[in-house]
Amino acid sequence: MTKPVKSRKAEQRAETIEQILDTAEELFSQHGLYGVTLKEVAKRVGVHHTLLNYYFADKKALFDAVFTRRAAVTNERRMKALDDYEKASNGKPTVEGALRAFLDTDLDLYITGGDGWRNYAALGAQVANTPAWGAEMMDQHFDPVVLRLIGLLKRALPDAREADIFWGYHFVTGALMLTLARTGRIDKLSGGICRSEDFGAVKERMASFMAAGFLEICR
Repeated sequence: MTKPVKSRKAEQRAETIEQILDTAEELFSQHGLYGVTLKEVAKRVGVHHTLLNYYFADKKALFDAVFTRRAAVTNERRMKALDDYEKASNGKPTVEGALRAFLDTDLDLYITGGDGWRNYAALGAQVANTPAWGAEMMDQHFDPVVLRLIGLLKRALPDAREADIFWGYHFVTGALMLTLARTGRIDKLSGGICRSEDFGAVKERMASFMAAGFLEICR
């Protein structure tokens, strides 16, 4: 039994949009918002650039759609991981446990999710370090899950000054964004012992390293 014409057209439309988003994500991750044109995206996809204007009002709208697509996934996964960890901790969370729920859940996506998730990781690092409009995007998409983590950290360190908790998170996210950018600098500095692409090695170390920093500044 053949599918109705409308159903086939809807599937084709959805596939085309996904292809546009994947291609734009790769280009934006390499060249940034201002280093990519809609014509370049259209040429890479193999469609006329007017089709992109049909689906997206302008380049910023396409960029926002690219970013939002995976931000929703990572937020949902992180929030669930933090909720599950809180239940498993029986009301007694630890700093490292909370950080592992927050960090490792995201790193797993970059370890197993293929090139698409790695492109998104690099894109997220760009957005996080763009004061003009990136901070607003980060606020919009990630504040609820970050504040959920902050709440667990406060419970793990009930005697800590609130400022130290927030500074601690600031240092965590700074290290995470540099890691996601995969600049290759650590590869050169270490003579190849460490690799920017090795998210597994990052996962083994980051939460423990950051937890020790929290404990030190919050003593």
